[in-house]
Amino acid sequence: MKKLRSAVLGLLALSSVGCHAFDMKTAPGFLELKNGSGSYVYRATTPEGVVVAARVESVEGEGSDSLAFWTRAFTLQLHDRDGYALTDTRDVKSLDGEPGKQLRFGHDESGKPYVYWVTFWARDHRVSIVEAGGAKTSFEAAQPSIEWMIASVHP
Repeated sequence: MKKLRSAVLGLLALSSVGCHAFDMKTAPGFLELKNGSGSYVYRATTPEGVVVAARVESVEGEGSDSLAFWTRAFTLQLHDRDGYALTDTRDVKSLDGEPGKQLRFGHDESGKPYVYWVTFWARDHRVSIVEAGGAKTSFEAAQPSIEWMIASVHP
């Protein structure tokens, strides 16, 4: 997930001009991490190491509010450049009905399968991003909670 985080941060660093507030609920079985979150506005983990993290970036320029732009940008960055396998693309909605996208990826690390999801909403020159990832077995066990947390987002 470190390599993936670096890729996403690199993509956003090109257009970032600041952060905004973000609201997300923590599901049972996850522990919210308050300190040491770096550029994330929210982070939570399970004892098994499944992590859900969120960040909000202000962006400028043509396409900054376009889900199609961000879908293509994340796909190019993660799949084409970093070698993650895109396994699914889904339409999502935030708690307040804002349409978004979710890209689901898989990859192997030291022969062990991992799952990584990036869910995002783009509006008003902001992109709100929720990342979720972990070892496949642990991730699948936590998946209902992860989906619930993403559904609780108010970007």
